[in-house]
Amino acid sequence: MGASGSCIKKHEERLKLSNTDVESERWRGSRGQSNMEEFKVQTAKHPVPNSSPMRPHSEHSKENAAKRLSSASNGTSDGGAGCKTPVEITALEEAFRRFAIHGDTRATGKDMNGKNWSKLCKDCGVIDGKSITLTDVDIVFSKVKNKSGRTITYSQFKEALVELARKRFKDKSSEDAAQEVYKMIEGKSPIISGVTRAVASPTVSRLTDTTKFTGSHKERFDETGRGKGKAGRVEVVDTSGYVPGYKHAGSYEKKVQKPPQKPM
Repeated sequence: MGASGSCIKKHEERLKLSNTDVESERWRGSRGQSNMEEFKVQTAKHPVPNSSPMRPHSEHSKENAAKRLSSASNGTSDGGAGCKTPVEITALEEAFRRFAIHGDTRATGKDMNGKNWSKLCKDCGVIDGKSITLTDVDIVFSKVKNKSGRTITYSQFKEALVELARKRFKDKSSEDAAQEVYKMIEGKSPIISGVTRAVASPTVSRLTDTTKFTGSHKERFDETGRGKGKAGRVEVVDTSGYVPGYKHAGSYEKKVQKPPQKPM
């Protein structure tokens, strides 16, 4: 009975301690809630200037992504004026950027040099060799670009196309002619020429023809022109006793060799 009574007392003491902890936690929660309510009241009475409500992190990431897309479509950076009016890139502007960065790793695609301008007119078929020639293209480029500049922007690029369209389609109005030229360029990319094939000259072919080799060089290749390797470079001494080039080498042993005798 003494042992059981002590166990019961210990259990009661543990229950008292747990109840005390629960009450303390409740007091802390109520105290924290009252402090939060007091903070809200004080904030409402004395708002902080230039303050904005906190937003979740997901909303910030979505807003930044929208800014990047709008700036990419307008060719401007974050915070630029173009971010407020997002505009999709047209097929004509996309072709302009592709040709603008062709052959130049440092190009941004916002301006185009005279070399790529000529390539665009040539690859897209704007130059027909009759009404528009390469000279006409160079003249128009010099006309629309700035005096001290070496490149043209997208707006200057469109001006140059209008100038060429008037010469290419003389029987149409300026707007219709420009639209025809735009269709020739929209969605196009620079044409990359193939690798130039080497043409074998008679001198080179004569030097690489193993059938015409003489002397020690001839010994380095077999009848098919394939190299013999070490056998063609190292001189091997023939100790067979026959003269080099003898066709019947080894036939003497066959002649003098006696057939085996049958046992008696």
